Amino acid sequence: MNDYILFGDCRDSLKIIANEEETVRMCVTSPPYYGLRNYGGEDCQIGLEESPEEYIQRLVEVFREVRNNLTEDGTLWVNIGDSYYNYRPGKAYPKQTVASNRQDLPEYSPKRSNKLDGYKEKDLIGIPWMFAFAMRADGWYLRQDIIWSKPNPMPESVRDRCTKSHEYIFLFSKSQNYYFDVDAIKEPTRRKRSVWNVQTKPYKGAHFAVYPPELIEPCIKAGSKKGDVVLDPFMGSGTTAMVAKSLGRHYIGCELHTDYGNLIQKRVEEYHPVEEVSQETSINILDIV
Repeated sequence: MNDYILFGDCRDSLKIIANEEETVRMCVTSPPYYGLRNYGGEDCQIGLEESPEEYIQRLVEVFREVRNNLTEDGTLWVNIGDSYYNYRPGKAYPKQTVASNRQDLPEYSPKRSNKLDGYKEKDLIGIPWMFAFAMRADGWYLRQDIIWSKPNPMPESVRDRCTKSHEYIFLFSKSQNYYFDVDAIKEPTRRKRSVWNVQTKPYKGAHFAVYPPELIEPCIKAGSKKGDVVLDPFMGSGTTAMVAKSLGRHYIGCELHTDYGNLIQKRVEEYHPVEEVSQETSINILDIV
């Protein structure tokens, strides 16, 4: 099959994939974090909702469409971060487009000009577990929380808590019994544990945070076989496509911004393969309204 990316609102793109009856074995992705930054001003972009609850609901809607595309034994792996509630009247963030790095946003603050009931100044919102429980309520099997431990976390200036050095990856399954190759990610003397120590690695070609290839290699190895299709509804810079191709899988991506197409193409072509890869790495780009 051909690898391809659909540009537009992923909720629309995912319906097109389902109509084409593509067979997707797994999905691995990292959706935009709540309130972190503005990626371009489109009304359909996710992450700038007025409340965490609205943000979570929109994500649930996206992944409901993902589930429609998965095989019955398919899995979903989602990397998601948290946010602090810092209310600042009259100081809505973000107004600008993509910021250059996360130091622009101490405390990973959500949109701050709207007062939210139930949240106190400096509260950790708890986005990951809000998301996990909402997904479970929507019918997903919540199978595991994996801790991404960062040996090189972003420095923080706050002095009344520890420096944050972890994020979550949640493993969901469509059915009670699902494909999981535990031996494919076995460590030299033991089964892989649920805390993964992976360094962050900024990619100079992108002006936004990307997850490191080493973080999602185990997800793809455990959740699929060679020749399977890996889906990413938030393709971004193309890390999922890059790693999927390097492991002998195919990929389908959804991305809101058409100007990321060349970046994705470049990453797929330049990445040194982990395993033997087919020479056919060109991507097909389809625009949808």
